[in-house]
Amino acid sequence: MDNTYVYMVGLPDSVNEMVLPCADGFTVYINEKLDDEKKLQAYCHALEHIKNNDWNNSDVQMIEAKAHENGG
Repeated sequence: MDNTYVYMVGLPDSVNEMVLPCADGFTVYINEKLDDEKKLQAYCHALEHIKNNDWNNSDVQMIEAKAHENGG
């Protein structure tokens, strides 16, 4: 089972979250400037990227459209 590590960090205002694969799972960085509701939405969005295994797809626009379509 993959591990998911979550950190609240300072990100540019235009970035809600970032997801990076790591040795034993994924690291999710969430913008600490967001309110609690937006942080939860950003986390759910990140989980959609993980669930969809988006690291095997190079079309960023399709990745984002699919993640938003699934409620993330």
